[in-house]
Amino acid sequence: MKNILIINGHQKYDSSEGKLNQTLMDHMVRLLSEENKVKTTSVQNGYTISEEQEKFVWADVVIYQTPIYWFSVPGLLKTYMDEVYAYGVFFTGSRKYGGGGLLTNKKYMFSTTWNAPEKAFNDPTQFFKGNSLEAALYHLHSAHAFLGMEPLKSFACYDVIKNPNIPQFMTDLAAHLKTVFHE
Repeated sequence: MKNILIINGHQKYDSSEGKLNQTLMDHMVRLLSEENKVKTTSVQNGYTISEEQEKFVWADVVIYQTPIYWFSVPGLLKTYMDEVYAYGVFFTGSRKYGGGGLLTNKKYMFSTTWNAPEKAFNDPTQFFKGNSLEAALYHLHSAHAFLGMEPLKSFACYDVIKNPNIPQFMTDLAAHLKTVFHE
């Protein structure tokens, strides 16, 4: 049994209410609660910094369910990271840059929603110039490596505006979680 924190990083805009990210988060909670303890946070509903820090200390695994806006997380999720990831709690000074992470023995996973189609990745003739999903999320992986955390394989739903195949997204997410948590 693991302690799992799931963070919904969606930020509401006129064109994006966040239904898909909430649906995916709810699905994860249902699936993972069967064999684990699960806590959640939805950043757009507000949070208390000290409570969020306690959740990270409690958690064995942190899952971020987030849309990708302009190739990164929404502004509210970035603000959450800036406020919650505190010196002395998440990291400390180190002789070697990036070596002071205090969240060792913890893992994280990104579950992302993209308007980009899947074919835009891993193909040198497409937009991401052959880069994978993990490479597109490199900056976020770097932040978590700085904290001492280890990555789990990321998940993505692609083409979510033009071709929202929610039943398939749910099936794919369930399969991904089964693979990641039962390795």
